Amino acid sequence: MIEVKMIRSNGAIAGFEISGHAESGPYGHDLVCAAVSAVSIGTVNAIERLCEIEPHVEQGGEGGYLKVTLPKELTDQMITKARTLLEGMLVSLETIEHDYHQYIKISHR
Repeated sequence: MIEVKMIRSNGAIAGFEISGHAESGPYGHDLVCAAVSAVSIGTVNAIERLCEIEPHVEQGGEGGYLKVTLPKELTDQMITKARTLLEGMLVSLETIEHDYHQYIKISHR
């Protein structure tokens, strides 16, 4: 199962942590894993390019771990844009969770 933990600070998204594998299909054909990877990596790329922010990124394991947090020293405009992108990512992941709840679980901390 893929576990997504949305990291919040004062109610606003400050990052996320994804771990595990969906195992919804054979290796290389796991659509849930591919969807979660595309949405999460796409969001990181969008934050870097559109917000000109270098988020803190940790990766590990056998491709089943990703933790991304926003740096603290950001302008109001940068943080607003980045949080909007993260909220959009959450909506996409919730859509995946709705259809494939046996393979992905989202929580907030």
